[in-house]
Amino acid sequence: MQRQDGGYAGKISEARIRARNKTRILGSAVQLFAAKGFEGTRLSEIADHCGLPRANLYYYFSSKDRIYTALIEQVIDGWDGVFEHIRPDREPREAIEAYVKAKLEYSRSYPVESRFFASEILRGAGFLTRRHRQHMREVTDRKAEVVREWVKLGKLSPVDPYHFFIVLWSATQFYADYGHLAAGIIHRKRLTRRDFAVAAATISGLVLDGCSTDQASATRVNVS
Repeated sequence: MQRQDGGYAGKISEARIRARNKTRILGSAVQLFAAKGFEGTRLSEIADHCGLPRANLYYYFSSKDRIYTALIEQVIDGWDGVFEHIRPDREPREAIEAYVKAKLEYSRSYPVESRFFASEILRGAGFLTRRHRQHMREVTDRKAEVVREWVKLGKLSPVDPYHFFIVLWSATQFYADYGHLAAGIIHRKRLTRRDFAVAAATISGLVLDGCSTDQASATRVNVS
């Protein structure tokens, strides 16, 4: 029994070490990729940055491509989690406010990851596979249906759901990609939690006021 318990504990310990080292590798890699791109980053640099022998990198990832792809999937997973706030069982105002707040919190907590993904897109999205693109389309399609249902029920003014999400992505992503610029504009050395809270309230207010069913119908966009 003791031998079995010891073996079980050893497996847990090994799993924790593996998870910790993978996190170290990805944390270092994302900073280098965000700054220098895929071609400009060497495996030896990643190893030096995270303090692990280069051979250890191959134990966890078979190639530099796999590290890069793992980071892309990590960001997509993070955005999927945030998108869960858009649900048909929630009222639009509650759901959209929660979504904007969570998206900005992601930008605040993972600015390097956000910039890494943005740089990949700007470089042509060569590592965004057909599977990634299909997944992102399917998730967005499902959330678009939620917005259409809100419009159908008269809870939102007619709005194209895809452009609606693009507006939200653009506004919230700015705080990750151009955080230093945003901080300078509002006379800060760096953005604070309060700044992100004010940003969330401002973005939500502008979007929800624009989509409110109480607004004049003349301002509505024909999306038929």
